[in-house]
Amino acid sequence: MIAYANPYLLALHIIFVIIWFSGLFYIVRLFIYHAEAEKKSLTEKDILQRQFKVMEKRLWYGITWPGMIGAYVFGSWIVILNFTFYMSSPWFILKLAFVLGLLLYHIQCHILFLQFQKNIIKYSSFKLRMWNEVATLFLVAISFIIVLKDTFNFIWGIVGLLLFSGTILLAIRMYKKSREHKAEGPGKQQQR
Repeated sequence: MIAYANPYLLALHIIFVIIWFSGLFYIVRLFIYHAEAEKKSLTEKDILQRQFKVMEKRLWYGITWPGMIGAYVFGSWIVILNFTFYMSSPWFILKLAFVLGLLLYHIQCHILFLQFQKNIIKYSSFKLRMWNEVATLFLVAISFIIVLKDTFNFIWGIVGLLLFSGTILLAIRMYKKSREHKAEGPGKQQQR
């Protein structure tokens, strides 16, 4: 049996998925800047954090939540029209597991959003940078599952995802060392 996806529904689903991911990527980036503002002078910190709260609120409620809702509405509509096909496809069940994980990620971002709106900052910018890459892992995993479908090899997929995760972690650590090195300045480097 071959599934038929209405091209308009599919296009709308893809558009809302892109909107959702855009919001998820940018909201955590704003959290990073919001957290880094903690280290500024009191006046600068106050101005920056007030502005970040406005930006976070507009992004979260104006882009990210509507993107998620639209992605789920149009995705569910497509599945309902082809329920038997999708529910009997192992690749689709795996995709659903990752989509559920993405929903949990979204909920955790909402918890962070509520904390940042109250200037409750529990995580360093480094930890938030690592958290920001979790959405990338979901995007990569879901995209490969959708494109490869039944040709997807679960073992190689996990190995690839782990290698990709390791590469991202390494890049974040290198970026952190680079920032620390720049923060030391040329005078402190010569004293070593």
